[in-house]
Amino acid sequence: MYAIVDIETTGHRSKITEISIFIFDGVKVVNEYTTLVNPECPIPPFITNLTGITNAMVSNAPKFYEIAKKVNEITKDTVFVAHSVNFDYTIIQKEFKDLGFDFKRKKLCTVRLSRKLIPGLKSYSLGALCSSQNIVIKDRHRAKGDAEATTILFEKLLKLDANQVVFNSFLSPRSRQATLPPQLPKNIVDNLSEKTGIYYFKNSTNEIIYVGKANNIKQRVLSHFYDKSKKEIKMSLEISNVTFVETGSELVALLMESSEIKKILPKYNRAQRRTHESIGLFSYEDRDGIIHLAYNRLKLISQPLMKFYNETECRLFLEKLCEQFELCPKYCHLQSNVSACFHYQIKQCRGICRNEESIISYNNRSKQAIQSIQFSTQNFIVKETGRNNKEHSFVLILNGIYKGFGYINKRKNLTTTDYLESILPQKDNNDVKRILNSYLKNNKETVEVIDNYIPELNSFELFTRS
Repeated sequence: MYAIVDIETTGHRSKITEISIFIFDGVKVVNEYTTLVNPECPIPPFITNLTGITNAMVSNAPKFYEIAKKVNEITKDTVFVAHSVNFDYTIIQKEFKDLGFDFKRKKLCTVRLSRKLIPGLKSYSLGALCSSQNIVIKDRHRAKGDAEATTILFEKLLKLDANQVVFNSFLSPRSRQATLPPQLPKNIVDNLSEKTGIYYFKNSTNEIIYVGKANNIKQRVLSHFYDKSKKEIKMSLEISNVTFVETGSELVALLMESSEIKKILPKYNRAQRRTHESIGLFSYEDRDGIIHLAYNRLKLISQPLMKFYNETECRLFLEKLCEQFELCPKYCHLQSNVSACFHYQIKQCRGICRNEESIISYNNRSKQAIQSIQFSTQNFIVKETGRNNKEHSFVLILNGIYKGFGYINKRKNLTTTDYLESILPQKDNNDVKRILNSYLKNNKETVEVIDNYIPELNSFELFTRS
């Protein structure tokens, strides 16, 4: 027995506004339940324009908790069927979870079934599929109209799979089919690399909507599809292709991921999409010889210690640095127009602002704080594993600035020119500093420093993994 379901929602908060369930025994519809649902929140105007469901229409409709028992009973002992099933199923499952109940059913997706049984179509949307199969949708974007059309489509798919081979493979507990995005062919996932690199999620128009990094590309890609968070579900509904680039090194993968996100600005990448840095952290020594940490607009600073996207981000970082090294907020420019800082009262400042600590003692901690956010040398190469055993990857830093990464054959007596000719130039930014500082901090025991004088670079140090 199959429960063929369609729901309409509020969109952003994904609260149900209408639900329709057709119980299909494989031959005919034996039961049906349709109702509007009060989502207990406003319906956005664009959703009303799409579905025709208004706030007034649902104001007196039952709330989900009032229909939960009916939904549970009518779908009991059935296979849950929907077009892009993970969307409908997850939302209904969450509604039950909010009520303190578990809702679990076997699932089938008519999008994935159609891709297998009706191959070669340009689109597998419900509208496109119904058009290709001469199915008339009587009331598009309303739960009953779409559920009824999905039922007719499902009946056709059953007939196309006369021996139930495809259906049974999708229902198998070991099958990956039901967890994959509805528009993503299984062979694309099967052919993904299991090595380190970056991957790209693309939609039906070949637009890159997400860039990620992984030590095992296939495993990480699949983890997105098992994740039931709202963002992952929404993104999965759009994925129709996955491509990848092997990097060999996790460090290079992190740097490449950051660069690609800033260049492409994929809609589902948030943290690193910002490209313009506006605030710089710097240090100076006042007339009394006290070292200050301060910040200002980036274009007014010649040699910033670090760059930030905004003042808030910079202040938060400076506050943590101040706390970690017991620096004075007055001399970190976190408290202004004060003769002595407030932190002294709570014993988080040793009293430099009250002449109770020597300048030498305070400056030593200031220097330690500055050193903690700078590279230990201005010119170096981070040498990492390559994409195969005949090469290694490298990351180049000159004058404290990240220049890029590249790959080079494993040969003796490599010169600076070899590295410079092989480099893939990249832009330096705060995310790169964070990635490289984290790497160097976490790999102290596995990094070997080799002194190697190269005239073109003056003092040059080569970092290699032991």
